Amino acid sequence: MSKVTSKLQVTLPKALAQRYGIAPGDDIRFEEAGEVIRVVPANTGASEQGLDTKMRLRLFDAATDRQRAREASRPSRRAETRGWTREELYQRGIPGSD
Repeated sequence: MSKVTSKLQVTLPKALAQRYGIAPGDDIRFEEAGEVIRVVPANTGASEQGLDTKMRLRLFDAATDRQRAREASRPSRRAETRGWTREELYQRGIPGSD
């Protein structure tokens, strides 16, 4: 938890700075995101490329389509038998169900 100082400064927790590669002197942006404020490091890919929301959604949709195609190309392997039934699981632990 960080507090805002009288100069409206905020200290970024060290763990977050390390995780996102933020070092002293780096630029960060504060963006409105609905009812919250998003802190965005200047070294993030989307901000460097200047991608607008529509382009980011197009990229996301393309990635989703590629993932669905990969999943469709893999055969679904379902076990013929698991060694138990759903009904057995429901009865497990009930006295006198053995």
